[in-house]
Amino acid sequence: MTIEMKNTTAAKVAKALLDWHRERGSSGSGMVHTFVVATDRDDFDEAYQAALAANREHPSRILIVVRDPGAEDGLDAEIHTDSDARGDMMVLTMRGRTVEHPGSVLRPLLVPDLPVVVWWPNEAPEDLLTDRIGKLADRRITDALGAEDPTQAIIDRAYYHSPGDSDLAWTRTTRWRALLAAALDQVKAPVTAATVEAATDNAPASLLAAWLELKLGVEVTVSRTDGPGITAVRMTTPSGPIEIVRIGPDETVYRVPDQPERSVALRRRPVAELVTEELRRMDDDVVLADVLAEMVRQNGQCALDLSGHPGNLQHPVQPSA
Repeated sequence: MTIEMKNTTAAKVAKALLDWHRERGSSGSGMVHTFVVATDRDDFDEAYQAALAANREHPSRILIVVRDPGAEDGLDAEIHTDSDARGDMMVLTMRGRTVEHPGSVLRPLLVPDLPVVVWWPNEAPEDLLTDRIGKLADRRITDALGAEDPTQAIIDRAYYHSPGDSDLAWTRTTRWRALLAAALDQVKAPVTAATVEAATDNAPASLLAAWLELKLGVEVTVSRTDGPGITAVRMTTPSGPIEIVRIGPDETVYRVPDQPERSVALRRRPVAELVTEELRRMDDDVVLADVLAEMVRQNGQCALDLSGHPGNLQHPVQPSA
């Protein structure tokens, strides 16, 4: 069943959750973090299902925050006692001016002494660390591909990166990077040029190209194709070309010099699988931080003075002259 609470308060929701645990004789222990999903009505269903799927590997208290700033002020809550969640599942609809004060709603509902992870499945605030919800979190996950302008979204992530921030655009490159690293281990010759082929405005392709430039020290070209997503990476070496080419939804060709061509699995992964991967780590992704810093260098110096930003002490971006 679902416990529905209209025009309620965070304190009443917390008490209702505690009463429900007592009724069924459970303490609510065994959870590893609080998982806050900040979404809207249009993307609610996909975000709900992805959070539930990730919860199977990472038991947690899930707080799905639905923002409805155009409605009358107030808070509605649902405690989903019949969900498949390994932990607690709540939907919190913040209406009107309540949207401007999410911290007062969320703080009483966080699991004490456990990390807090926030995920924005679509549009995310420019600066995650100073956002009203983001400042509650130890880990902040965004998805540039859910934004209206994915390229600008990933540039924003680069300029405002703080320890604990990550983006699913980077997670989408995990298997590409693993295959490329394996290929480079087999070919000892230096790479003299490289190309990433991808659909237009593809944020993972921009990140992959920046990573290759950082690791190889060569200029990497991004070539546009019909997609979907990243379709190929080609590298030139004195020993011959290294090529990883996706030729179908479930088939990718892997070519390295002096070895037979072979097929590898490199399917496009669903969002739920990407979120599950991201939740496996609570520490800062220093490789991503370095890649984002490389993107800032590629796009010119940031016009904003972020030197005093609390999250940019490790990888500061100086203002332009």
